[in-house]
Amino acid sequence: MLDIFGMVAALNRPSLLVRTARFGVDDYKRTIHLPRILRSPYLPKCSEALVKLLELERRMNEYRIAARAEYSIAKHVEVLIAIMAEARDLRANAKPRSV
Repeated sequence: MLDIFGMVAALNRPSLLVRTARFGVDDYKRTIHLPRILRSPYLPKCSEALVKLLELERRMNEYRIAARAEYSIAKHVEVLIAIMAEARDLRANAKPRSV
């Protein structure tokens, strides 16, 4: 089973989607964007948020591949931005492990 960073690293999406999302990572504001993306009034921990975001992104990618009418590239990019930012923050806050 993959850890959370492994699940993020395992994402294989079109390069245009990924490059576009990278432009938005620095402007990501967790307190503003995350509740709207997750449709939740509270802020979950980074790891919990990442799991929910990865599930949401998986569904969005299925919609993209199936060319479903409800697919929104803007929302997909927004979710990818959140995944990148949450993973960055989780990694930055991770405690260093002693060897």
